Amino acid sequence: MNVLITICARGGSKGIPGKNIRPLNGKPLIAYTIETAKNFAANHKADIALSTDSIEIKNTAAAFGLHTSYKRPGKLATDTAGKIDVITDVMQYMENAFSKMYDFIIDLDITSPLRNTEDLEKAYKQLLQNNDALNIFSVSPAKRNPYFNMVEENADGFFRTIKDGKIFKSRQEAPKVYDMNASFYIFRKKFFTDNWRVSTTNASLAYVVPHMCFDLDEPEDFLIMETLMKQNLLDFNL
Repeated sequence: MNVLITICARGGSKGIPGKNIRPLNGKPLIAYTIETAKNFAANHKADIALSTDSIEIKNTAAAFGLHTSYKRPGKLATDTAGKIDVITDVMQYMENAFSKMYDFIIDLDITSPLRNTEDLEKAYKQLLQNNDALNIFSVSPAKRNPYFNMVEENADGFFRTIKDGKIFKSRQEAPKVYDMNASFYIFRKKFFTDNWRVSTTNASLAYVVPHMCFDLDEPEDFLIMETLMKQNLLDFNL
């Protein structure tokens, strides 16, 4: 089976400027994802593709052994560009460049680096074992539950739980829910040939990450993650 690993890194982040190559505990953020990708690729003879519009990101990736001749088109380097479109474009480029068709595409998100090769191996195996599944994505147990303690404002101005139905007296009674932590997504090629536009389909699986995992959205998230790393407080081996 042919496997492609994609690493998508837009240069124009507004929330955390330069976040993809910002130093985190002694090395650029993107380096953590490149290292995990290379470890998995070695086990499966996979190809790795970088999608970026930034020469700085391209040079930083090259310094960690990931070289590319692909450049993300401007129309896919905007705030509104969809991730699936970005992955599709670089996948098609790689298929043409290497004259091969990929059976599986693994996308690793740079801003959610708290994953290791073992996570990818287990999730990949989980997808392989279900022939009907189109994809699998990483999740973490949610701290808030829409059946119990998450509310939204309705048209009448009153607030109710997001998930209507049976009222649960405690969080423990409510159905389990999960946060998509954006760390990784594994797709069968059929996901793309069926033209799905979002990662949640009618045949999606979830891999529950068994350790700490969160996305870097705000500047303070960098400080939190770096503190955890420096003080060896991560509950797994990165």
